Amino acid sequence: MVGPMTDQVVELRQYTLRPGTRDTLVELFDREFVETQDAVGVRVIGQFRDEANPDRFVWLRSFPDMERHERSLSAFYNGEAWAQHRDAARETMVDTDNALLLRPVGEGFPLRDRPLPGSTELPESRFLVTVHYGDEPFTDAFADSLGYEPLVCLRSEYAANTFPALPVREGEHVFVTVERFAGVLRGGERTEEVVLRPTSRSGLR
Repeated sequence: MVGPMTDQVVELRQYTLRPGTRDTLVELFDREFVETQDAVGVRVIGQFRDEANPDRFVWLRSFPDMERHERSLSAFYNGEAWAQHRDAARETMVDTDNALLLRPVGEGFPLRDRPLPGSTELPESRFLVTVHYGDEPFTDAFADSLGYEPLVCLRSEYAANTFPALPVREGEHVFVTVERFAGVLRGGERTEEVVLRPTSRSGLR
């Protein structure tokens, strides 16, 4: 383990894909879009297969602040790696607009050294992501009312999206928890739960 994450902006991105193309995107992403985002200041936290939906790819990335969010995304999406591989990536995608802009509550994600390029062994770990919806902004104190201790808590970041070419969901109040999956889905009123399996090169594993 490297240590706790200090970045203050996190994107949770859930992509709907064309049937049968998820493994194609996973292989392309793990090979071409990890180090190339790192190089411009984007931290790729983890990338995952949705266990319940074979046509969904989920990933998380982070930034020190909203200024770096703009600079880093501009550098990546105007850069060589995206120009070379964007058509292949887009060919797998139906919808990429299901994205939440979030702020960590507390230390954020624990950072680990990800597997080296070319790694293909799948982790056995699973992660449960729960999205709580509210009628007004959540405070950090909501974590104390959960009745369980997540690996990470995040809540809505209300700053304007600094890279509008990639839309994010706006006008919603959410509190997101991430846990290593222990086999029990809690559910509840106004929550959404997703069980995720890390890809071979996911840093969160």
